[in-house]
Amino acid sequence: MDDLNAFLEPGMLVRHPDRPDWGVGQVQSNINGRITVTFPDEGKMVIDSSRVALMPAMET
Repeated sequence: MDDLNAFLEPGMLVRHPDRPDWGVGQVQSNINGRITVTFPDEGKMVIDSSRVALMPAMET
């Protein structure tokens, strides 16, 4: 499967489509299909971008 999040860069705001309760997270890194995102209540999460398409978010 293709990298669904190749366009994501550090500093961008995103939401996890299956975990809306996590709120808006900030991308920390996007390396080899592994995206590290810090969510306000969940903390730092590593997302496999071949399995989850994070959604860009506009609000903080």
